[in-house]
Amino acid sequence: MTGKRDYHHGNLKEALIDAGIEILDEVGWDALSLRACASRAGVSHAAPAHHFGNVKGLQTALAAVGFTRFRETLSEFQEAAESDPKTRLQAAGAGYVTFALRHPGLFKLMFGGADLDYENEDYREASQSAFAQLGEIVAPFLPPDSGPEEDYRLRVTIWSAVHGYTHLLLAGKLWEMSVSDDGLSHLPDLTKLVS
Repeated sequence: MTGKRDYHHGNLKEALIDAGIEILDEVGWDALSLRACASRAGVSHAAPAHHFGNVKGLQTALAAVGFTRFRETLSEFQEAAESDPKTRLQAAGAGYVTFALRHPGLFKLMFGGADLDYENEDYREASQSAFAQLGEIVAPFLPPDSGPEEDYRLRVTIWSAVHGYTHLLLAGKLWEMSVSDDGLSHLPDLTKLVS
C-alpha cells in the first residue's frame, strides 16, 4: 500500500494513524517509525512529525485510537448479545479476544510497555473510558452495598482472566488450539468469576 495518496488537509492525521496500525499489525512495533508511517501513507517524511512530534507521540496517538476502537468492539459484541448480564459479560470477553486477534500489534502496543505519554489527554481519556466500560460490564454483579474497593477488585479479576488468556493466545502458548480456531472456543467462562 505504498505510493502517493491524495489526502485532504483534514484526514492526513487519520491516514497516518491507519498506516501506523497497519505497520503494527503486519510487522510489529519494532518496524514502527515516523518515516515508515509516512512511506506507508504515501506522504512526505515530515508529515508525521508535524502531527505527532516524535515516535513516542505517534505510539501514544495509536494507543489512544486503539483504546477507542477496543471500546467500540466490546460494545458491538455486547449489543449483539442478549440482555442478560452474564451473556453480555461473556460477549465482552469475546470482543476483547477478537479485537486482539484482529489487531495484535496494536493490542501489544496498548498493553505491552511501549514508551507512551501517559499524561497525553487523548490517551488518558480513551484508556480511562475503556476501564470505565469494564466497570459498567461488572456493575450488575456487585452487591448493592459494595464500595469502590469491591468494584475495583472485580474489574481487575475479570480483566486479568480475559487479558491473561488473550496474551497466552497471541503468544501461541495455548497448544491445544488448532491454527483455525478463532480463539473463542477456549475463552474462560467469565461468569464463574462473578457467581
